[in-house]
Amino acid sequence: MNTLTISSKNYSSWSLRGWLLCKMAGLKFEERIAELDDEARQELLLLSPSVLVPRLVHGEVTVWDTLAMAQYLAETFPKAGMLPKDKVARAHCRAVSGEMHSGFYNLRSALPMNLKARHESFKIFSGARPDVERVKTIWSECLEAYGGPFLFGDKPVIADAMYAPVCTRFVTYAVDLDDPKLDAYVQTILDWPLMKEWTEGAFAEPDEIIELEVEF
Repeated sequence: MNTLTISSKNYSSWSLRGWLLCKMAGLKFEERIAELDDEARQELLLLSPSVLVPRLVHGEVTVWDTLAMAQYLAETFPKAGMLPKDKVARAHCRAVSGEMHSGFYNLRSALPMNLKARHESFKIFSGARPDVERVKTIWSECLEAYGGPFLFGDKPVIADAMYAPVCTRFVTYAVDLDDPKLDAYVQTILDWPLMKEWTEGAFAEPDEIIELEVEF
């Protein structure tokens, strides 16, 4: 049995990414919930991937880094189309996915994922604003180059899975994107059936994991 170990569906952006990637690949798997102590939970919510969640076990293969998981699944299930067909677009997709994987620390810290919360007015820590602007630039460039509604055209790819949690953060904290095309992209992600399935699971989840209130 293939298994995907995840943490909270409400709070863990990395778990969401790994889960979306597995679903996009068409992989049948069993979900397992990691038992983490409070310190590990806090590290997971703010940073990951220092905590080895999500973790995919596929036959004899174990992969715990989200970007490595994306590459493994794209190679193992090429017909799933998790990367763009065009070589240049594939390179672009890998680049923006890698940028999300390794950067945007201030955005993660200032706007922790919380699908159940809604803030009508939220003052964004000044250090996070360049991260927000960089995300907007990435999205704008992709939507302009590939025509939307997803980042690389008419179907979701790895980059959309990597940026999906950011869409939820922007909604949670009422981030003004100042561009109807970007608002439409966020709504496209929220309307994605896989995102709706995950969100239903998040709302059904008991509030047991510590919610981090990060103030700057």
